[in-house]
Amino acid sequence: MKYTLIALAMAAAAAMTFTAQAHQVWLEQDAQGAKLYFGEFGENLREASPGLLDKFVKPVGQKLSAKGAEPLQVNKTANGFALAGRAARGESLVAEEPAYPISERKQGDKVTRSLYVPAARLVTDLAKQDPKLTLDLVPTGQSAKGGAELQAFYKGQPLAKAKVAVVTASGWAQEHHTDEAGKLTVNLPWQGTYVLELSHTDTAGGERGAEKWDRGAYVTSLTLVQGEGLAALPAAPAAPPNKAN
Repeated sequence: MKYTLIALAMAAAAAMTFTAQAHQVWLEQDAQGAKLYFGEFGENLREASPGLLDKFVKPVGQKLSAKGAEPLQVNKTANGFALAGRAARGESLVAEEPAYPISERKQGDKVTRSLYVPAARLVTDLAKQDPKLTLDLVPTGQSAKGGAELQAFYKGQPLAKAKVAVVTASGWAQEHHTDEAGKLTVNLPWQGTYVLELSHTDTAGGERGAEKWDRGAYVTSLTLVQGEGLAALPAAPAAPPNKAN
């Protein structure tokens, strides 16, 4: 009985870790400012504090404009991180958590250390953007009726065959993959906010300061607002945040 309880506890902890790392961060903004959320946009799930939001150490944010990159103060709130600024038309916001705790998994004598890097970008139009984040998804400036061309980058280089999920607040989602040049074209049929989720796994290993890692899971989102098209579908009911393990 004792070993069964221990096994169940370990399984629950593993499930919680998977839940956290299956999430992504994304940016939203209104007239008051911008906010970075952690959870699942399509499920209307925003993790809170106390809870999984407390896994974050110190997210960093920047505003990108013709003047260059401007650091923004980032303040933790009950359900996200508020950025001290917002993007006007032609500008972009980026945010990244560079210090999310490295996790370890042991199988026999082998220990695998996994790095998790969640990041986000928000654009105010579909004008061409240059990559800034380690893993980034940016507009190319080429657009079609009801859609847009985007390009994925990893460490500044186009990322081929990468998975991109297009998600709306209603829960509708569509999966795409980039071509050999890291490009893809997505349709945006409804008005409203879209969050595009780009993921990439790096198995080459590396170092973060004094810490070594074997597997890097990078997850970056791109938030954009479509002003034309069909009326937006209603958002999913708000999902309760997960409790901390």
